[in-house]
Amino acid sequence: MEKEAKAGGSGREREELETLTITKVAEVSAAIDGAKHVDEVIRALHFPVDSPLVAGVILDERSRNQILSVVLPKDGERNCWKNAFYRGSAFPALSRILLYNVASKWLADFPKLARKQVYDSFFVEGPTTEIVQALVPSLKQKGSTKDDFNVICSNIERLLMLCLLENEGVRLMVGEFGLLDEQDNNILKPDKVTFISRISQLLSSIPDKVRLRASSALSSHSFFRRVANQLLTGAEERAVQLNCNAIPDAAFLFVGETFSHVCRRGSIDVIVAEVIPRILSLVQSFLSSNANLVVPDVINSNPKSHFWLNMVEAIKDQYAVEKFSEEMLRQLASTSISDVEVYWILWILFSKNFKFGSFVRGMFVDKFLLWKVFPLCCLRWILQFAVFECPPNSDAQMEGRKTPHFLNSLQLLISIWSRREFVQSSSMEQQAYLTAAVGLCLERISKEELDATKDALSNILQGVSCRLESPIDLVRRMASSIALVFSKVVDPKNPLYLDDNCCEPVDWEFGMLPQRKQIAAASHNEDENKSKLFLREDRKSASDEKKQRVIKHKSAENNALIQELADPDENRNPVEVNGEHFSGEEDDDDSSDSSLKPYDLSDDDTDLQRKFSQLGDIAAALRKHDDPDGVEKALDAAEKLIRASPDELSHNSGDLVKALVHVRCSDVAMEGEEDSAEEKRQKALVALLVTCPFESLDVMTKMLYSSNIDVGQRILIIDIMTEAAQELCNTKVVKREQKQGELVSAVSQPWYIPSSRGPPGAGPWKEVSEPGTFLSWSHRYEREIPSRPGQTKAGKSRKWSLGKAKDLQVEWSQNRFPLYAAAFMLPAMQGFDKRKHGVDLLNRDFIVLGKLIYMLGVCMKCMAMHPEASALAPALLDMIRSRDVSNHAEAYVRRSVLFAASCILIALHPTYVASSLIEGNQEISGGLEWIRTWALHVSEADPDTECASMALTCLQLHAEMALQTSRALEAADQFKAQTRTLPPKLDNIIIPFSSTKF
Repeated sequence: MEKEAKAGGSGREREELETLTITKVAEVSAAIDGAKHVDEVIRALHFPVDSPLVAGVILDERSRNQILSVVLPKDGERNCWKNAFYRGSAFPALSRILLYNVASKWLADFPKLARKQVYDSFFVEGPTTEIVQALVPSLKQKGSTKDDFNVICSNIERLLMLCLLENEGVRLMVGEFGLLDEQDNNILKPDKVTFISRISQLLSSIPDKVRLRASSALSSHSFFRRVANQLLTGAEERAVQLNCNAIPDAAFLFVGETFSHVCRRGSIDVIVAEVIPRILSLVQSFLSSNANLVVPDVINSNPKSHFWLNMVEAIKDQYAVEKFSEEMLRQLASTSISDVEVYWILWILFSKNFKFGSFVRGMFVDKFLLWKVFPLCCLRWILQFAVFECPPNSDAQMEGRKTPHFLNSLQLLISIWSRREFVQSSSMEQQAYLTAAVGLCLERISKEELDATKDALSNILQGVSCRLESPIDLVRRMASSIALVFSKVVDPKNPLYLDDNCCEPVDWEFGMLPQRKQIAAASHNEDENKSKLFLREDRKSASDEKKQRVIKHKSAENNALIQELADPDENRNPVEVNGEHFSGEEDDDDSSDSSLKPYDLSDDDTDLQRKFSQLGDIAAALRKHDDPDGVEKALDAAEKLIRASPDELSHNSGDLVKALVHVRCSDVAMEGEEDSAEEKRQKALVALLVTCPFESLDVMTKMLYSSNIDVGQRILIIDIMTEAAQELCNTKVVKREQKQGELVSAVSQPWYIPSSRGPPGAGPWKEVSEPGTFLSWSHRYEREIPSRPGQTKAGKSRKWSLGKAKDLQVEWSQNRFPLYAAAFMLPAMQGFDKRKHGVDLLNRDFIVLGKLIYMLGVCMKCMAMHPEASALAPALLDMIRSRDVSNHAEAYVRRSVLFAASCILIALHPTYVASSLIEGNQEISGGLEWIRTWALHVSEADPDTECASMALTCLQLHAEMALQTSRALEAADQFKAQTRTLPPKLDNIIIPFSSTKF
């Protein structure tokens, strides 16, 4: 045997040596099975180590003498034995004996030194690749009992920490694969690649296979952090040993495969956290040693950078490469690192694959610019590396020699950015991100290069134009920013500012990162005083009455300009005519001091000016477009005269509506006073709708879908109807005495009301709702309790008398709007989906559609809890349920639909919903169920963030309505059960058009 061990070089001799090791393992197994004492087990396992080291821990004299009498082989023979033992089938067989039989029965009785020198040495002394294959699969094997299973698993976990973490077995594995590669002349055979993938998979699966109560060192974060540290250390050591031009060997492949498996298990952040300090230190050493620009040849010639230059190539999994790159950028963004350092980090990691491979280039230019959303600093780094392809400190030198990839990438970005489908279907964050990418590229381009880029000019104008048409303020800001940068490219001396907020330098973040909820809930702002009654909307609105914008297209110049018309900040409330001071008449002769002066002919012209006293004269003056002074004076007098409600108002209201709608305030008002004239016109129209609703609405709703007015006039009509509805709904409180005594006695108390038990003299429970909505989220019940004997309260006696009088009074609401609600809503809902000359609400005029739906929602709120809301809700539900409306491509329309749906939920009385469910009313029950399912779908799948947020609010309102309805149903059931007086034979009487039985 000694000769065979010495000569174990040939294949036949190696096979014979493996046969001898298997025979020896069989003898050990038989000895362990027949052992009666732990010393016999130690004696059977002693052969891998020196006998004197083990003999001292054995108490049995006979066993000690047998161990000392064994002659161990020499070093050369020992290496051959070791190689045959671990590389063959002997070690897997013995490892199962050690892990299951010995561990469960004898290991607890091993002395500490014997366990280390005899038992643990089998795993510590062997190749780490073989150890991993023996230990990791055994973690999932079941023992005969639960106790045996825990003992076996705890022992395997201890061996894994000992071999892989304490002895740095992972770093040794990298070296083992390197030596294995040298033996095969640097040829990666298929079986070797499979073997490497298997080892890396076993290594990365350890945290998932260990028990829940295992050591924290085997948790995912801690284990992968130490594994990544050892992998990078071993790879750097291997890179120094290799020639810089050598192909990555098996060691690099093992590192890349392990990184891929760790990434697939969701711990790529741990890998990146270990990579960044190492590669940053390498880059900083290059920057500090080279005063001038860093030359790529200097990096390529450094042996330490060899592994990093080939690291991404070693990761074969494209998904892992993408996640690694994305996590690298995000973690770099959270550190205080310079742009130059980041550029060279990206260059070292990705330049080789970026230059010769299509995947990495597509990942940066396509996915990272068009599909992902990174912080602005990451976007600058991506553009610098993948589009500009030069370090930041060499921008001035590279300005005149841009690569062809730059113009191709710019053309791709502009073509996608300019599409209307992108504006409609992308989230606001994605639009802001791509807009910033286009703007940063345009800042680096010249006019000649822009002209040479195919379709760049037309695409930019198209993208700016379609964004200026959007009612969302943030989208228009994006258009203004691109227009500013584009104008500086075309004519640097004449920058184009389309917005007062547009300034230099451009804020390419658009406030999206710190303030994600700056878009309006329904692109409208409510009056703060009415927010206590209506759905809360606390964000700025693009179509707010405070800031109306008129979009004008100059097709001759292929440009789009926007003109802002800012309304006064204060909201307009209805006022009485008597005793009111009108700002429009401050310059009239009655309020002028000149009337108090002595007679002077200089005032004759002013005194002789015509004063309007008839509505017909005002309508006639408004039609005289060639007399701007007369039109302006007619606007000044219109509201005051209309509010006076003369007898002729009902006859002239139609003519006044037409005249006021068709008048052009921008043509008759002086420059800079257009806002004042527009405000006067709107106040006059609102006064018409409030004082003479039916006649005015009849004309106004017909004009809404007329082909003789433009989009601006349609929006004006809808805004006027919205404001008039709110004014008609203006709540006034009247105090009246309440009759004493209960008209209906409560037979029993509902379950949700607190118990009536209490001290003598306690009053009844009263439900107190929180302000803000008709249906509160939480319900509080209060009652009056008499004072304790001898208890005194500060205050005057008259306060007590007032409190008692207050109990005899009740608040009544004088809401005038429900009477006119049908006239407001029904004509406006007819014909919205008809397409005819000049009218296309579902497509081109989507802004009008969005404002129309918003107005209908406001109308529902204005008649909340009134019977009219129950009558008009089905019609509005049918309108918003149509596929063309609820699934509209524009987020502005979808926001309005969500707002209207929320208003329906607020407006319907719970008792009406309960009666609809009892009677089987499919219009209401089906419509409310559609609101729930559709809002749930929007919250999960809508690309617009504000739509998703509004959908969640809608779901909350639906849940509150369902709770109130269930309470109403329970109260109805209790009342029905306790008031049933009909004989049993009449139990089957059915009320017509109802399913309720008595």
